[in-house]
Amino acid sequence: MSRALAFAKINLALVVGPLRPDGKHELASVLQRVSLSDEVALEPAQDGRLVVDGFAEDTLVRAALEAAGRASAAPRAWRATIDKRIPVAAGLGGGSSDAASVLRLANALLPQPLTPSEMHSVAAEIGSDVPFFLSRGTQLATGTGVELTPLALPLDYWVVLLLPHGEHKTSTADVYGAFDRRGGADGFEARRRALVETLESVRGASDLTMLPPSDLASSPLAARLVELGACRAQVTGAGPAVYGLFEDRADAGQAIDALRGVGTTWLTHPIDG
Repeated sequence: MSRALAFAKINLALVVGPLRPDGKHELASVLQRVSLSDEVALEPAQDGRLVVDGFAEDTLVRAALEAAGRASAAPRAWRATIDKRIPVAAGLGGGSSDAASVLRLANALLPQPLTPSEMHSVAAEIGSDVPFFLSRGTQLATGTGVELTPLALPLDYWVVLLLPHGEHKTSTADVYGAFDRRGGADGFEARRRALVETLESVRGASDLTMLPPSDLASSPLAARLVELGACRAQVTGAGPAVYGLFEDRADAGQAIDALRGVGTTWLTHPIDG
């Protein structure tokens, strides 16, 4: 049985544009893995079926294995197991990360493994965040999120993740629908250029404060994290999870202590792999 960790992500920045003819939104997002992770395992199945154990709500791991079979012209029977630690539907990309990890494991077992370009195409078919999880390091995601450009950003900080008690995201489609109704896409090109220019000025962790706020979602808990010492705090993705970046681990630990009654918290750090 092959195993891999599937790391969560945060959106260090998220600039969202208009709806495209394909029904997706144009965007520019800075994506960063953090150390909170699921674990996935994969082995050939003996009964000729594709089985996913451990997480009844999974759709993306199954889709990844089916897509890999179609792309390789070698459909296989698999048994995948998911040990979930990343909260579901929180904006942390757990499902996409699981899919990318199992896709990588499956590819290593195919008689004729897919090329990196073919893997990217398969990943993009599954979901917009999946190609990011096949890449390494911090990435600027553009277009619909599948066009990736590596970024050399600082990694010497701690990340407090906060999932507020009682908050649930209705659906990503609903979040984007609300964005469209309030005219959130106005001025997208100027905001996208400003993000790219700001990224060129980032040298240390404190410079990440210069990145623009998320276009998609906000939370008063971000301000609370800043009060507790975070140099930057935002909702990640479509939420509801909020992150705070801390230059000092002790400050991050104190923030977690202060927020224990507010929600579930994790102390994590950025991952370069």
